[in-house]
Amino acid sequence: MAQATSLTFKLAAVAAVAMALGACGGGGGGGTSAEALALIAAAQQQQQQPPTTTPPTTTPPDDPAPEPEPTPEDEPFFDAYYNVCRGTSAKCYNDWGAFASTPNRVLIYSRTAGPRHANLGTPMAAGLNPTMNADNVMQAGLKRMLEAEGITVDWTEDVTVLSGRINNYKTVIFASSNRDTLWNDASPTSKDAARTSLRNYMRRGGGFVGLHNAFGAEYNWPYYEGLLGNANFYNHGPNRAGDVEVMAADDPSMAGLPERFTFQDEWYNLEPFPTQVKFLMKVDTSTLKPLTSAPHPGHEGFHPVAWCQYYDGGRAWLTTLGHNANSFTETSTGPGAEFFQKMVVQGVKSTMGLTDFCTSATAAPAAPAAPATPAAPAAS
Repeated sequence: MAQATSLTFKLAAVAAVAMALGACGGGGGGGTSAEALALIAAAQQQQQQPPTTTPPTTTPPDDPAPEPEPTPEDEPFFDAYYNVCRGTSAKCYNDWGAFASTPNRVLIYSRTAGPRHANLGTPMAAGLNPTMNADNVMQAGLKRMLEAEGITVDWTEDVTVLSGRINNYKTVIFASSNRDTLWNDASPTSKDAARTSLRNYMRRGGGFVGLHNAFGAEYNWPYYEGLLGNANFYNHGPNRAGDVEVMAADDPSMAGLPERFTFQDEWYNLEPFPTQVKFLMKVDTSTLKPLTSAPHPGHEGFHPVAWCQYYDGGRAWLTTLGHNANSFTETSTGPGAEFFQKMVVQGVKSTMGLTDFCTSATAAPAAPAAPATPAAPAAS
């Protein structure tokens, strides 16, 4: 508007000058001078042009695009191979309260579908809590230890009992239950029902304890290998003594144990080697004579024997130890049996939620190189 007014003023001024010149006879002739007419024409042309405007400067809104929602694969403890959340973070635990009203009760499961350890004794009859035989040393020892802590103990070697009743227990203990221990060939339709039951039990916040040859089970079911911490039994050397060392004195399952004590076992070689777990105890490999048994090179320098992890919503506490009968008897003369039994009881209680579980991560050396294309696992 200001620019238009200015142009009108200029035209008026030019016209006045032209009239004055005409009246004075300026410019050498009568009427309006040529210079005045040129000025008027230029002013008119300028008035006809649209005003030049500068667009206002705008600042983009300070509101960045929303970040995409994270996918499960973005989570640091998501294991894409086993398709589960697993590791030392409680974020992998499904705290749904599914066991809030469950009594302090555990189930010992010792069904074997392959070589049976001597400390398991004679196979038991079907059903829940069958009569134990005199040589069921491992099962009887676990029952005695846990009942002394006020924990109710049931036991079975019947896969249908496991699949049908597992949700009645805060923890299930796989006591050297091996090979296809969860497969039921007798079922015409649901041969893998126990596998489904175990998986859903873990997802609702259940507790799992795997002892010794529980590492020799379900080789062809990847979910179970993940439950063991991405680990499995491969082979072992002779049954011999070695010195174990506590790695995580802060963990409730290691409470009251000496930093180092002598124990006797087979010292399982593992393939694959555990990852994303809290290592609790290892054996000093310099005390193992021999270190290993061919073809596995052994785990010289770092050979873990107990660890824990959250797995797919539940808690898992694991040890490869427990081969010898005298590790489970009340008046044992086995080296280190007292500390082993204490460790197992405390591990069970932690998976039940009676104490803190897998309290903090423990750093570990890098896993040793895997053996070059080993043959099938040896019998244990």
